[in-house]
Parts: sequence; C-alpha cells; structure tokens
Amino acid sequence: MIISHNNNKKGFTTRANNSSSNGGNTTNTAAPPASAVHEYHHHPPNNTSFFPTLDKDAGAFEFEQRLDQEDEGVPSTAIREVSLLKELRHPNIVKLLDVFCSQKKLYLIFEFVDLDLKKHMKQVGGLTKDKVQSFAYQLLLGTNYCHEYRVIHRDLKPQNLLIDADGTLKLADFGLARAFSLPIPKYTHEVVTVWYRAPEILLGSSKYSIPIDNWSVGCIIAEMATNTPLFPGDSEIDTIFRIFRKLGTPNESVWAGVRSLPDFKDTFPQWRPRGWENIPGLMDKLGPAGCDLLSMFLAYNPADRLSCKRGLEHPYFAALDKTQFHDSIITAAGDKSYDMSNSDGNGSIKTVTSS
Repeated sequence: MIISHNNNKKGFTTRANNSSSNGGNTTNTAAPPASAVHEYHHHPPNNTSFFPTLDKDAGAFEFEQRLDQEDEGVPSTAIREVSLLKELRHPNIVKLLDVFCSQKKLYLIFEFVDLDLKKHMKQVGGLTKDKVQSFAYQLLLGTNYCHEYRVIHRDLKPQNLLIDADGTLKLADFGLARAFSLPIPKYTHEVVTVWYRAPEILLGSSKYSIPIDNWSVGCIIAEMATNTPLFPGDSEIDTIFRIFRKLGTPNESVWAGVRSLPDFKDTFPQWRPRGWENIPGLMDKLGPAGCDLLSMFLAYNPADRLSCKRGLEHPYFAALDKTQFHDSIITAAGDKSYDMSNSDGNGSIKTVTSS
C-alpha cells in the first residue's frame, strides 16, 4: 500500500493496486493511519522511473509525497516531519530510516510496524487491564520525550500510535507536529482529529502549547479502557457538547478566561459533570487511580492539565514493572542538548531562546 498526498483535497488518501479508497478517520489536514505499509528494496532513485520494489524482509513502510502536485516544491508537512524525526530518537517514537526522492516524489522510509493501536484494539476485541496500563505508560514516555524537545505532536490518536510485534507502542505521523517557543505564536486551530481535540482549540484558541497533546493522551487512555472513543462527535460543536455533557459546562471558576475564547457562547447549555463510574467499563479497567489520572489529563484549564512528565509518576503506574521499558536520555542528534530547566512541568516554558 502506498500513501500519497492529494493536493486537490488537501488531505491524504490511500491507494493499492491502482484503486483508490478512503484513508479512514482523518481530518482535512491529518495524515492517514500511520501503519499503512509498503515493503521496499532500497535502490538509489537516480531516474524519474524509480519506484521501490517489493522486499518482504526490508521492514519499512513508505510515505509517498507527490511533488508534481505542489506549486512550491516539497510541502511544509513533509519537511516538518523529516526535520523532527531526524532529531527525535526514542524507543516509543517510530524510526525514520531513510529519505530520498525522484523528480516528482518524496519517499520517507520508516521501520516496519505491523499495525496501529486502533486496529490492534479491534483485532483483540478490547485490551486487558495490564495492556491498558502498559500502553498508557509508553504513550506518556513517547509524548513526554517530544515535549522535552519542545515538540507538540498535534495529532495524537489511536491511528497514529503503532504497536510492534513485541508490544512496543510508537508515536507516528509527525506531519502536523510543531516545535514551540515563547512568546507563543498563533497557530492554526485546525489540528488534531476532532474526537481528540482539546477544548481550547474547539473553542477557537490559536494560542496553545503542549497541553493539547495531554488532552489527547487522556482521550486515548479512556478509549483503550472502554474500546470506544470518549468524545466521538461528528462536528466541532457536537464534540464540544459531548465534552460538556461528561465534564460539565465550563465557567470562569473552573477555567479562567474561557468566556473570552472566540467560539465560547454564554448561551451554551449548562450541563453538570458526570462521574467516571457512569461510563461503562471505565472504572473496571482503570480503577480509582486510573480514573484520577484521566481527570488530571482532561482538566479544562490548560494550565491545570497534567503533564506527561508528572503523569509518569502517578500512582496508577506504581505497580507497573518499568524495567521492561527503555527511556532515552534527552539529547538531540549530533550530541546537541536542550536545557529544559525553564519548564514548569505543566506545559509552559518560562523563558526560551529561539533557534
């Protein structure tokens, strides 16, 4: 299977055997499920007819970027993904093996991973308590590593989390990721598949930081526990109302400044928060400690939202055998390092030097 960028639709489609099909649960700016694979045999692309040939032992999947459909050369999403993945080296982040291009196409070759988390959950019919805990911990390890590098993924969802044969979870699809700095610039709010989108983005904020990833983490943990998306809205307003129905309609006392967000309306229905025990299966799989972790990741106010770094120390993971996981020292490629001493642990950087 080959993944190609369709510039006319400003999204991604998948095609196999010369036929087209829908790429799955993606937004107009999101990439397709990251586990779509095409094994390849590496030959240098020295002519325009170059195309990878099948080699089942090569162990990679291919992202094909059509350059002939781009008016201004290589698209920014591809450049962004290559740049970030060349810097990020962690067991819980998919490894970029190679990058090369022909006259009209750019190829990103990744390590081979069998399937994504969404497909894995469907395949096994729901995760065990131990698997939920293990995958949640690995998700936090990979996401925290990105955040320590000052990288916001911006599109965390089960389709972008890969599961290899050893049960290792890997973050993938960094096409929407951004490096962040202070002063916080204005970003587009059309990021993150709507089911996993933080309320500040749904309410129109264009200034955000790593707490948007932490919200997505909370949504994913809940989905792993119940095998059902937590906020499966069919539009932005439907999603925000689903959030309000479960967590209560926010006000200034729980989220200072919420009324000043562009898309917040004083006429919104006023719902009271519901307990996690009202969501079938959630308490059974997560227990009180896991539900507490979930509440901290799904805090309305981004400043109050739990960071992945602190989440790794939460009592929910106290009994987990952490020796099975391999975290990495936070050093960039080329032995460059980032000083994170200015991080307050909640997704804010007090001072920063632009690079």
